[in-house]
Amino acid sequence: MLFARTGLSGAQISSLFVLWSATTILLEVPSGLWADRFSRRRLVVWSPLVVAAGFATWTFAPSYPAFAAGFVLWGAGVAMRSGALEALVYEEMARLGAAGRYTRLVGRAEAVRTTAEMAATGAAALVLAAGGHTAVGVASVVVPVLGAAVGLTFPEHRTGREPSGGGFGALLREGLGEVRRVPAVRRTVLLVAVLSGVTALDEYLPLLAEATGVADATVPLLMLLVVAVTAVGGWLAGRGTRAAPAALAIAAALLAGGAFARSPAGFVPIAVAYAAFRWAIAAAEARLQDRLSDRTRATVTSLSGLGAELVGIAAFAGYALASRWAEPWLVFCLAAPVYLGVAAAMRR
Repeated sequence: MLFARTGLSGAQISSLFVLWSATTILLEVPSGLWADRFSRRRLVVWSPLVVAAGFATWTFAPSYPAFAAGFVLWGAGVAMRSGALEALVYEEMARLGAAGRYTRLVGRAEAVRTTAEMAATGAAALVLAAGGHTAVGVASVVVPVLGAAVGLTFPEHRTGREPSGGGFGALLREGLGEVRRVPAVRRTVLLVAVLSGVTALDEYLPLLAEATGVADATVPLLMLLVVAVTAVGGWLAGRGTRAAPAALAIAAALLAGGAFARSPAGFVPIAVAYAAFRWAIAAAEARLQDRLSDRTRATVTSLSGLGAELVGIAAFAGYALASRWAEPWLVFCLAAPVYLGVAAAMRR
């Protein structure tokens, strides 16, 4: 809304989204290298501050150059956190002998994040009505700063160990070598990338809801249903993870069936499917952390994040291509078998 009211065209807004994704992709692996080479907690603290700076440019200097700079800063902040946060949390939990609780912890953190987003979305309407875009922008700056303060409370007993040969190049080779040499690591990196990346299709769920014929005002309610049930999936993460392949297969069937129903009622099985996807992603991410060495943990985790971004872009392109001749329900039905493939891979 802010972009449109500033006078940006649809093409300009789309270019900002592309810039956002490109920044995250370019900085994903370098940030992981930095986290492994120096301090992971430092990146966890800096990340929200960089994002806050991006939102500040939007709030106090709204224009296309400012929006572009803000998206670059936002993408950089996301990349800085990716890999570093997972590595920091897992390693500190392992130090305490609690690595087995990692899946449950990150799943619940994701559930809390999703719930907070729902609350923030509701609060945004009130803030927007009271103070306009400036008030929303100020709040968007303040909250990440508070997040940085929370990051300062994280413990870190690892301050970075120089790899043999020294430098970022040696560290990158070491991380890539771990992926190449250890089949279990390689398979799990791909598994996390595909499972996380394909789930990006949820961006098109509003179009699927709209295609059922409901009123425009009902679409957000259907989205709220999906988000709320997905949060339950995150809260249950860490329980029954051995059943993940079967759960993914069932979720694929629920996604296809719910889309095929072409009715608002179909969003009930779709919501359950996305809850299962969130639960399975937490299990796959934990499995990856279990198989990584501490020296290159953030680097390899960032490689999986890079893979997820690329898979997500492929999913967007696939939807754009398929939507030229297929209705949204059919596109989601065609996407569902991908999860069957992931289920088979996870079983192996």
